[in-house]
This record gives sequence, structure tokens and C-alpha cells, in this order.
Amino acid sequence: MQTGSGGPDEAPSRASPDTLTRLGGWLFRHRTALPLPVAAAIVTLRIGEAPPSIALRAAGACVTALGEALRLWGVHHIGAISRTRSDRLGPLVDTGPFALVRNPLYLGNIALWAGFALTARLVWLAPAIVVLLGLEYHAIVRWEERLLEERRGDEYRRYCARVPRWWPTKSNRGDRRERREKQFSANSAVPAVAFPWRDTLFSERGTLIAIVSGYLLLWLKARF
Repeated sequence: MQTGSGGPDEAPSRASPDTLTRLGGWLFRHRTALPLPVAAAIVTLRIGEAPPSIALRAAGACVTALGEALRLWGVHHIGAISRTRSDRLGPLVDTGPFALVRNPLYLGNIALWAGFALTARLVWLAPAIVVLLGLEYHAIVRWEERLLEERRGDEYRRYCARVPRWWPTKSNRGDRRERREKQFSANSAVPAVAFPWRDTLFSERGTLIAIVSGYLLLWLKARF
């Protein structure tokens, strides 16, 4: 769990939580179940299916793979803390994808499900998934950023000031490159990552199994 406000120059609000923030807390506790209606629609709906196309299915598989690659990169840096449904917090992570955006795991999730929709030839469903999950994750982020500011204070506000919530900026990429160069110069070695790939894959095993299962279901759907 590591998010922030809408842009690099904004800080999370300290005001009393509004309805959206409270909804975000509820959604966070149930976030594992959020995609289930989307999954059910992808594997059952045939309304509006595009004609069979190898190119479309390949494009869908590529979008899914990119989403999971982003998730793996994020989990490689943040570790198993990303799996908890409690409000337990680990150290503030600002390496890897977290140096570019504050919510790479959520972006990866959205890409995963949009890719599944394209693979299922439900082209119309892909943008609907982006909007639906985007709104749900926006509410979750509002709740997370409040919690993180309360617990991390100035450290988190400084992080918010330099890293945007959803989309990396040119200045953000330059700042990340400069910090990496300084760290490399100081250590005279490539900075080590806290979590080895073996642990990353183990932590991400549930998502990887779900992806394989999802494509098996799509194969069965196409056959019958």
C-alpha cells in the first residue's frame, strides 16, 4: 500500500475523511473481490464480441503481460506488504516503479483486466473496465494517502511532492535518474533491491495462477 494525492505538487488533505475516503477504506478491505464481477463478465458475456482475430487476442495477451510485468516490478520493490488487507505499513518505498508513480500495482491491475477483455474479443468492455476500476482505485487511494500522511508525515509529503499519483512526468523521470546516479556514485555499485526475484514470484504466485486460470477459461469459452 503506497499512494498519494492527485499530482506531484499536491499533498493529501488533513481534513476529516469525506464519503469518498470512507468508501475507499471499505473498498481497500475488500479489494481482492473487486475484480470478480469483471472476471465473470469476461468469461460469460458474448454480447458485442468482435470477430475472431489472432491479432486482437495477441494484443490482449500483450496488455495483460505488461500489466503483470508492472506488478512484478512493483512487488520486487515493495514486497509482501502489498498483499495485506490490514492497514499495516512497511517502510516508504521510492525505488523502482514507485519512483515514477505512487500506484504502479493498481495500474498493473487495470492493465491486466483490460488485456483479458481484449483477449476475450470484448473490445467495448476494455475501456469500461479502465473507468470502473479507475474509479474504485481512486477512492482507495484517497483513503490510503490519508493514512500514509498520518503515519509518515513530512517524509510522505516530500514523496508526494516529487512523485505523481498515476502518470510519470518528464521532470519526475529526470529526478529519478539523478537520484539513481547519485546513489550509484556514493555506493560505487548498483543499488541492491530488498526482495530477490524468488521471493517476488512467491509473493505474486496468486496473481500468476489467476492469470493462467483466466486464460484457460477463455480458451474453454472460445471452444464452446
